[in-house]
Amino acid sequence: MALRLLLHLTFLGLGTTQPLAQQQGFSVPAFDWPSSSNLNSPQEVPDLIQIPNNGSKPLVVDVQVFVSNVFNVDILRYTVSSTLLLRLSWLNTRLALNSTGHQRNPVMLPWDVLWMPRLTVREALWVNWQDKSPQARVDRDGHIEFDLALTTETNCDFELFHFPRDQSDCHLTFFAFSNTVTELEFQVHAVNEIVSVKREFVVQDLKTQIPPQHLVPCFQVTLSLQNTALKAILTLLVPGEALLLADLCGGLLPLHTERIAYKVTLLLSYLVFHSSLIQALPSSSSCNPLLVYYFTVLLLLLFVSTTETVLLTGLLARGNLRAEDSPSPALNGEQHDRGKPGPNPEEAPGAGKGSRRSWAEAADRIFFQVYVVGVACSQFIFIALWMWATCKSDPAPGAASPHGGQPRL
Repeated sequence: MALRLLLHLTFLGLGTTQPLAQQQGFSVPAFDWPSSSNLNSPQEVPDLIQIPNNGSKPLVVDVQVFVSNVFNVDILRYTVSSTLLLRLSWLNTRLALNSTGHQRNPVMLPWDVLWMPRLTVREALWVNWQDKSPQARVDRDGHIEFDLALTTETNCDFELFHFPRDQSDCHLTFFAFSNTVTELEFQVHAVNEIVSVKREFVVQDLKTQIPPQHLVPCFQVTLSLQNTALKAILTLLVPGEALLLADLCGGLLPLHTERIAYKVTLLLSYLVFHSSLIQALPSSSSCNPLLVYYFTVLLLLLFVSTTETVLLTGLLARGNLRAEDSPSPALNGEQHDRGKPGPNPEEAPGAGKGSRRSWAEAADRIFFQVYVVGVACSQFIFIALWMWATCKSDPAPGAASPHGGQPRL
């Protein structure tokens, strides 16, 4: 008796499903409800969670990508944050409105009662889906439109060879791992909705493509970022050039201990600047920034200039000490034979001191001229490399392999 009552209530519940669906205006495919004599037989019940059948062709999902913000571009961590809106639309004929229905307006349905692509961002460190319970908009003809708003932080292989005037392409690749390429296909369009240009990095271009040779459906959004370079020029290039100019001006000072103090102070200041500079500049396994080599050359130039000053000043001071301590014996003997009084002890050392000073000053003058030419040549070489030199990064190990397939053993 209890079993019959339970079966009767089950049939009543199944009998009310189809009229309710028709009242909403959706056409439900005809199928036979199970009878009391064949309850355990398999039935072909439509499941809206399954991907819509498009015959022998894959289901085409149109994707519009609206990029509204790009921020937190970190070249030291090789990351970039962005805010996007994905508008997905596709056709599901099983949700087409019945021609005899009275429903005219589109219907909003929760996302968890419909099939939709489950997207994963390959380059993402984290993804924040802003709407936790989004709804899909279903039109009369079965077209479904669904919006996904997200904020994500992704890896980006910055091309920093020409830093701070660098331009890099950052990719966001979306994969639908729950489907195959025979079931699903994407058609992608991108719209740049960024209205703020007060950024260190600005978006110069926005492109989309379907990556080839992948085993799962996917699409890729490419952000072309351009560095404005103003901050790096003010904090890196200007102090470095100022120290180099100060070192050149120090070469005009006479050879003395004050000049050594001046040069050593500049060298120590540049060492502190160079240590903080290396921490501020990004490092890479290939194509390191030209500024790394440029500031290293400046450090070597300052070191050579300081070493030259110390050596010449030290040789000059040692020669003066020897001249003061040992007067010329030949001169003393000649004067004694002629019966003239001995030389003034301050005159003989002075003559030798003057000759040694003139020799040191001539050597310092020649070095200064060579040093100025070397500094000028280094600047011109750097400018030429900056304008015409290129560097291509090594390809990623998995760039040529299809993504989403079985791992290679």
